[in-house]
Amino acid sequence: MGAVGAGSGLWCASYNPVMNFSAISALSPLDGRYAAKLAKLRPAMSEQGYMQRRVQVEVAWLIALSDCGFAEFKPLTPGARTYLLALVKHFSEADAEAIKAIEKVTNHDVKAVEYWIKSRFEGRPELLAAGEFVHFACTSEDINNTSHALQLKAARDQVLLPALDAVINKLRDMAHAFADVPMLSRTHGQTASPSTVGKEIANVVVRLQAARKKIAGIKLLAKMNGAVGNYNAHLAAWPDFDWEAFSRKVVETPEPLGLGLNFQPYSIQIEPHDYMAELFDAVARSNTILIDWSRDVWGYVSLGYFKQKLREGEVGSSTMPHKVNPIDFENAEGNLGLANALLRHLSEKLPISRWQRDLSDSTVLRNMGVALGYAVLAYQSLATGLGKLEINEAAIAADLDGSWEVLAEAVQTVMRRFGLPKPYEQLKDFTRGAPMTRELMQSFIARLELPAAEKQRLMAMTPGNYTGMAGLLAKRI
Repeated sequence: MGAVGAGSGLWCASYNPVMNFSAISALSPLDGRYAAKLAKLRPAMSEQGYMQRRVQVEVAWLIALSDCGFAEFKPLTPGARTYLLALVKHFSEADAEAIKAIEKVTNHDVKAVEYWIKSRFEGRPELLAAGEFVHFACTSEDINNTSHALQLKAARDQVLLPALDAVINKLRDMAHAFADVPMLSRTHGQTASPSTVGKEIANVVVRLQAARKKIAGIKLLAKMNGAVGNYNAHLAAWPDFDWEAFSRKVVETPEPLGLGLNFQPYSIQIEPHDYMAELFDAVARSNTILIDWSRDVWGYVSLGYFKQKLREGEVGSSTMPHKVNPIDFENAEGNLGLANALLRHLSEKLPISRWQRDLSDSTVLRNMGVALGYAVLAYQSLATGLGKLEINEAAIAADLDGSWEVLAEAVQTVMRRFGLPKPYEQLKDFTRGAPMTRELMQSFIARLELPAAEKQRLMAMTPGNYTGMAGLLAKRI
């Protein structure tokens, strides 16, 4: 016991978590086990990505200021503009580390960005002369809120929506392919009127399309109006200048000279974050739909409706060789739950700020990438899992053929049409709790006093062809 304790102490003393960091020692699985899967999200939502967008905002503001016609700040030359825009375009990990080094002295992350930009003016007299116009009249939140909006714009448009689209497109293809494959429904877990595999998948597609539209349609807002939202410092410097119009122009002008966002005219020190809450709620709604689907498809695999394609060398269980587990759908469900827990906290917390500003949102905002990362990871798992599925029509047909009681609905409805006595009650007494076969159901129909054509139509009905408009609805999606 003493040896173990001593060994543990020696290990702890020698272990340097910074120097020895690797994917396998990462605290978060997003940067560890799943790091490669989230490579596309990292440039937008990492701290380096955040820093790059801070530089982008500072540069856009500086260039725009030079074009205001102020005698004290002449328009920047084309060469200076090109150089400044290149600071953004070619922003590197080394640049981010340089900013972090400055932050160790300033203990202020935005001021460190300002100082880093100014440090890049060495040897450039034109830019050195304009140095004090970097971060001019800005509060830190003017830079941060715009940077967050730019991060979310890139993450949503370049990573999240494409990953969600891959799931929607695969499900749409499946809805069309399996539009006419009949399957037994299960309401309350009990046998119910048949549908088709394609129609059940089409239901999910419709819901996801609506959720996706909400996500894509949310306007990403940004403010650049100073310490408490009133352009106090701006007007102190140039009282006759239309600072609100200028701020709107910088925010709404497309990249790279502007930010390509939507202008927020009213704020305290921080942008209110209501649009963020709306965005995160919309993503969470799409995730809830996919949790529902993950559980359903897991059940269909369990019933044998779907088989899963095998991969050479893959193991389903450490002890049961026969198993092929639906792990992609299980992973998706778990990661969607994690995403929603974070997204809901973000949407509930971020719109709340004490008086004109408190800092409790800052550390929370740094976890936006974590929330979206779990969602993207789940979408990838779902796409992978859907790609492995193979329909098992024999198992589905056998399930239908063992459930002739589902025709009780059709028979009693036709009986109602022709005024036969107590149709529902007759079928309830005949079918409820009793095993039902083709022969039993057809013998019941044969005794009914119905027109010959109607009786013949009912006699031809089976659980497999009693699917209503399901096939048409699936193909229409």
